[in-house]
Amino acid sequence: MNKRIISIIAVVFLLVFIGVFYYRYYFVFGDGTKAGTMNYFVHKGYLFKTYEGRLIQTGIRTPAQGNIQSNEFMFSVTDEKVAQKLNSSAGAYLELHYKEYLHTLPWRGVSNFVVDSVISIKPVVTTQP
Repeated sequence: MNKRIISIIAVVFLLVFIGVFYYRYYFVFGDGTKAGTMNYFVHKGYLFKTYEGRLIQTGIRTPAQGNIQSNEFMFSVTDEKVAQKLNSSAGAYLELHYKEYLHTLPWRGVSNFVVDSVISIKPVVTTQP
């Protein structure tokens, strides 16, 4: 009887642990689209090489009064095909679709935001004054 109770408790504990782990690391908290000019895109890491990028969105934001800074979107990429598109699009105006996770995993990148597709790529046209 004792072994059966211990087995049931162990199974319940394991199921709760799996559920919490899934919720923290694999549950998609949100998804959406961001647009802006890609500042950089790199492939880096010590043990897990991941793709990391930064998108500069138009406009400014003031998180605290007196501090004006650009609106940056830091993201990671897990799909090799998406990474190849982004790698050849530095400086272009991009529309990206992303998924937001609650926490990061080492093999998924350093950002909670993971870009899963490129919606559009437009070259940036500079105007001369």
